[in-house]
Amino acid sequence: MGQTQFLKTEQGRQLAYHKTDGTSPTVVFLGGLKSDMEGTKAVHLEAWCRARGQAFLRFDYSGHGESSETFTDGCIGDWHEDTLAAIDQLVDGPLVVVGSSMGGWQALLLAKARAERIAGMVTIAAAPDFTEDGYFANFTDVQKQALDTIGHVELPSDYMEPYIITKRMIEDGRRRLILRDPLHMDFPVRFLQGTEDTAVSVATARRLFDHVTGGDIQLLTAKGKDHRFSDDACLALIEQKVAECIALAQT
Repeated sequence: MGQTQFLKTEQGRQLAYHKTDGTSPTVVFLGGLKSDMEGTKAVHLEAWCRARGQAFLRFDYSGHGESSETFTDGCIGDWHEDTLAAIDQLVDGPLVVVGSSMGGWQALLLAKARAERIAGMVTIAAAPDFTEDGYFANFTDVQKQALDTIGHVELPSDYMEPYIITKRMIEDGRRRLILRDPLHMDFPVRFLQGTEDTAVSVATARRLFDHVTGGDIQLLTAKGKDHRFSDDACLALIEQKVAECIALAQT
């Protein structure tokens, strides 16, 4: 799939990325928390875009994959800065943004920061505000005390080693909340959600769907699919919805 390239951001971070030239709009994949650009969905979309001559970008946030920094030093705002750096410096023209899990939150933040550049959006188990509504809201008093005294909480994961959730991540997340203020999106939006997802609930997907406004917004639930959303049927559905957004952008 080509050699990894690196971008230096204003903050001095080195972001690893793979970019494929092709037809506009550029499809940009935003990965999840502790995921990297070598994940199944990112690599599959890259191959799909290359086969159809579509421009594509995937990259690692700082503290993820091949990029610089340490995961436990990062937060939602850092990764938002990384996302802005990647699209501002590496991609010209309109974008179709594909955000998975935490990448869905990043896609929504991008919609607020660069609305004029987004031609379409597909999210997969989008997880806006999870640091507040998923983590902090369910912390015990002991865990909240640990945030203040130790500076972090360790949480188990169904998919990888435990997450270290830092006080900085929680506090920064509060400054990036999406579901508290109006969010209007003037482009096609497709929210995809598995009904058997134990990391992001269908209720979260419906809350997001009800919250945002726009003329072409859809929520599609896939029965029996989990948070990975990466079997053949799920990948085909992602392809279909990305292609739909591209076609609408080109009309």
